[in-house]
Parts: sequence; C-alpha cells; structure tokens
Amino acid sequence: LSTNEAEVTKFGIDSRNMFGFESWVGGRYSVWSAIGLSVAIYIGFDNFHKFLSGAHAMDKHFREAPLKHNIPIIGGLLSVWYSDFFQAQTHLVAPFDQYLHRFPAYLQQLSMESNGKSISSGGSSVKYTTGPILFGEPCTNAQHSFFQLVHQGTKLIPTDFILSAKSHNPISGNQHQKMLASNYFAQAEALMVGKTDDQVKAEGTPDDLTPHKRFLGNRPTTSILVGGTIGPAELGALIVYYEHLTFVEGAVWDVNSFDQWGVELGKVLAKKILKELDEPGDGEGHDNSTVGLIGVFKKYANS
Repeated sequence: LSTNEAEVTKFGIDSRNMFGFESWVGGRYSVWSAIGLSVAIYIGFDNFHKFLSGAHAMDKHFREAPLKHNIPIIGGLLSVWYSDFFQAQTHLVAPFDQYLHRFPAYLQQLSMESNGKSISSGGSSVKYTTGPILFGEPCTNAQHSFFQLVHQGTKLIPTDFILSAKSHNPISGNQHQKMLASNYFAQAEALMVGKTDDQVKAEGTPDDLTPHKRFLGNRPTTSILVGGTIGPAELGALIVYYEHLTFVEGAVWDVNSFDQWGVELGKVLAKKILKELDEPGDGEGHDNSTVGLIGVFKKYANS
C-alpha cells in the first residue's frame, strides 16, 4: 500500500504487487481507498462490501436528500450553531455500545484534524470559532465520569448518543439492550427537560440541598438509533455521516477540511531534536524551556 511507486520498486517490491492510492488521500478519509485492504482482510470481503454499501447509502443520502431532511447537513449546521452562537467548545460522542468504544477516538482525528483551522480557504484569519474539541466514551463509562459536567456544569456540551435496537449478544429476550435503551432515552430527556426546584422540593429534599439537585435542562443532544444491530453496513453509514458533517462544518467556516499543516511543525522540530539527543550539549536554537527540558532528559536518560 503506497502512493510512491518509484520508492516501492527501489525497495525491491514488484509494482504489480502494489496497491496504490493518490497522495492527496488523507489518513482520516483513507479507509475507502486501498488502505481499506487491511480492514477487508480482517473482516472478510463480504463484510467489507456491506461496509462500503452502508457508506454509499449515506453518500447517496447526502447528495440527493432535500436540505430539510439531509441528516449530515443538519448535523453540520447544528454543530456550527452551537459552536459559534452558543460558544460550545466541545462535542461529546457517547455510544451505548461497548463495540464502539474506540469510535469517538476515530472521530477525534476526523473532526479536529479536518477543521482545527484558524485560516480560511482564502488565506485570511477567521473571525469566528471553528473546530470543536471532540471527545467521548461509551456511556457505561461516561455516565459515571464526565456526565456530571454535561448535566450540571457551566459549559454547554452538545452530545451525540448512539444506540442499536438489538444487541450482538442478546440475553433474556434482549433485556440487557432494553436496560441500555432506558438509559439512552433517559439521558437525552434529562439533558433536555432538566429538573426544577419545585420538582426537587416535591420529593422532600431539604432547602439547602435543593440547588444541588437542580438540573437546568435545555442541553442539546442528537440521538442516533440504529434499527437492528450495528454491523458493517451500519458502521459504514455512521462513519460517512460524520465525514459529511465535518465537510459541512468546513464549508460553512470556509476552511480546507482536507489538509493538516498543523501536524508538520512538531515533526520537523522532532527530527532536529532527535539528533541533538545523541550529541553533547542541550541543543541549539531552542527556547530556554526546551533547552532546560532537553538537559534534564539527557541527565537521567544517560545516567
């Protein structure tokens, strides 16, 4: 798998055994290219074709559905709305599915590497907020870690919940999935509706504790519900939904969602510093903080 046929041949591999793709294909969008070969080998080509068909279905929806029914466009516009008009700095993705425990991490690169930009496509500095900080965890973990902040914190955190109606491992007539579903519906309702002081007091709560049990509500969520299980086709559609959502954000913000110059500077400096770690002294041309850190590292690493 390479974009450089000359270097592949120089290395000793017959170019006929090379799966090529264009150099402009960014890693975060590459699973649909030859890079997806490793996925196809792992899950099998029948499943990979389902994966592609789900992706294609969402592509088709994005291209053809009217704006008012277009799911990725609505998702992208909502993201811009919350970010630029409600000063929401983050976006939480919380699946009710342990099989999706790494999905938020996948989306982190897609979102933040694509739209973490402060320069417009025309080369000028933007005068508005772009690129929310995307983070997430399966809800079974998130509910007892950062959901306190989501419900009662001072920051507005738009949240996506993802649930399938059926489990890959059904127990007692899908009872476990129903337990997950009850929390899925409850979290979205609690964030939207909240709980007033009167409701808290009606439960016999002491006055001094009432403010602490108040939930303001009006906290935005997007509930994604998959009709069956989340299989290859459904995962393909989910990924492409977020890809097009990211594209819509970038189009509104007028930033290039397909470059990533922000990752370059650190890599260039790292090459220089790596050489200096094997040389005497603390390096040259660095700020005082970096010089001091390099010196301390050498002291302990070489002792």
